[in-house]
Formats: sequence, C-alpha cells, structure tokens
Amino acid sequence: MSRVYNFAPGPACLPEEVLKEAAQEMLDYNGSGMSVMEMSHRSQAFEGILAEAQETLGELMGIPDNYQVLFLQGGASTQFAMVPMNLSRIGKADYLVTGSFAKKAMQEAKKYLDVSVVASSEADNFTYVPDVKGLSFRQDADYVHICENNTIYGTRYTALPDTGSIPLAADLSSCILSGPIDVQKYGLIYAGAQKNIGPAGVTLVIIRKDLIQEELPAFVPTMLQYKTHAKENSLYNTPPSYAIYICGKVFQWLKKQGGLKAMGEINQRKAGILYDVLDSSSLFKGTARADSRSLMNVTFVTGDEQLDADFVSGAKKQGLVNIKGHRSVGGMRASIYNAMPIEGVQKLAAYMQAFEKEHAK
Repeated sequence: MSRVYNFAPGPACLPEEVLKEAAQEMLDYNGSGMSVMEMSHRSQAFEGILAEAQETLGELMGIPDNYQVLFLQGGASTQFAMVPMNLSRIGKADYLVTGSFAKKAMQEAKKYLDVSVVASSEADNFTYVPDVKGLSFRQDADYVHICENNTIYGTRYTALPDTGSIPLAADLSSCILSGPIDVQKYGLIYAGAQKNIGPAGVTLVIIRKDLIQEELPAFVPTMLQYKTHAKENSLYNTPPSYAIYICGKVFQWLKKQGGLKAMGEINQRKAGILYDVLDSSSLFKGTARADSRSLMNVTFVTGDEQLDADFVSGAKKQGLVNIKGHRSVGGMRASIYNAMPIEGVQKLAAYMQAFEKEHAK
C-alpha cells in the first residue's frame, strides 16, 4: 500500500525523507553497530545527537544565549503544572483562555496560584481569539500564559499580547517551527513534539535562564523542576532518546527547506488553498472566524452530520485520512503541519470541490 496523506492533529505526519533516513540507520547508527533505540544516553554518540539537535534548533529559531533548550517528558500537559510550579514568585498569573488546552492549563494553574482570566472566547465555543490590543495585566503577575494555536478549534493568535516586563509563557505545541518567531518576546515556550516537531514522547521547553529558580517550594517534585533538567542538559534521567534523535533529523530537514521563513511562506500557501475553497463554497463552512484562522488546523462543517460522515468516509478512500473533526466542533479538521506536502493539500481541496459538486442541491 502506498503512503496516505495523514491529516491527523497529532501524532501527525513526519517528513518522508526523515523516516527513510531513520529506517536506513535503524540497525546501525553511524557505524556504532546498534540502533539509537539501544544506545546509552550517556554515550558519546548520543551526546552528539543531543548537541546537534540543540544547535540546529537554536539556528532555526534564533534562540539567544540567555535561553536554555530542554527536552523533557510528560507532554505539554505536564507543563500545565510545571509552569506555575516553577515560575511562581508572588503567586499570581494571568491567563488567556482561547481553547480546550488553554482552559486546561488555566485550571491546572489554579491548584497552585491566584489565577486571573484576562480574556476568553469560551462563550462562543472558542471560534476566535480575542483582540489582545489594550489588554491589561496585573503588574505583580508572575507570568501571562497563552496557547498560541488552538488545534481543536482551528484558531491562532495573529499578534502577541503586550505583557511589558511580565514574562510570557506560551504553549506552541501545534504551531512551533511553522514560521519565524522572536524568541525574546517569550519568557518560556513549550511544545509537545507530536504535532510539528517529531514523534510523541518528548516535549520541548525553551526557557529564559533567569526564570529558572534555584529555590522552589518543597512540594515541587525533583523531576518537575526546570533547574533539575537545566543543570544536567536534559540528561538527569534517561530521556526519550529515539524521539530526540528524530526531532534532530526534522530540524535538519527544516534547514534544507530554507528555514522557518521559507516554511512560513509554504504554510501560508497551503492554508490559503483550503480557505479559498471554503470561502467560495456554498456547502462547506469554516468554523473559525476569518480573522483568527489557524495555518495549521483547518476546521469546517457542512451543517449536516450525515454529510460530514460521508465526506470523511469518501476522503479515506482517496487516501486522505484522519480528517474527522474533534467532537466539540464536529465536521472535519485538516491538520496541515510542516510535514504535510502541498500535494496532499491540493488533493484534499480537489476532493472538497468534487464532493460539493456531487452533493449540490
């Protein structure tokens, strides 16, 4: 069977070139006579893999020297607790709630801090991201938290809130590496790998070094302290070594594509293909407000549940898989991360047009 176009929201598709490279090295990595899966994380070979991944990521994102890159475990969901545990000084944080994961992060932080919800779009089922211009934050807040791209609802921030001297902590799980960003605008960035970085099992954290606290409350477990992993260069315990190895290959692949500026242009084009179909359609309707549309997750419905199911079933026969929308939105969702080739997006757009023609009333 030939490979399908996988529109899953995560774990998501990986670059075919990366998969082929990894397959060639499966039994013998770089003359070591063993797979990276079998390799000691204390070995010189793996330390080289880790160092190269960190260095390439630093080049891609322009990460300044006063930030540290960590490869952790537990998914982005563990960061919902690690962020408030580690960034708390006064004991206050401001949250913007623009989707399910932003809400979960806020609810988790409430266990540890005085949390204020500064803006929310929940009343409208998270169909948009509130305007961040003019938002005011508590000046004694330890940080402001956002989820920059909302995978389920197909929305994104088109501008960052101005938090002044308050550190901005951001969940970039589903949009990281999709275009250039200014890392210095953030105090902390975290991202589960399985959407736009690599395979499930590793979580990327990029943290400004002055935010890594030495003294934390006794209740904070050793494994949930950023200082634990920062001091040991992500090697305090056995890391998800094979996942890090694949991430490093994805970083190299991104460099070959021209870096994040080039990827940003490609992603704009891919999303534009689908949104053009939606905007000219009398059958399909996008669920996200036009000014908040995600470039990574395109969500749409027909308004008829049976017709939606027929579309998903027909798409699968075309080799367009994992297109069903999340239950809280319904309909369809096409996740078009970096590794989704433009040919896959074009094929989906053509299928949408053919389906509409067939079901035109």
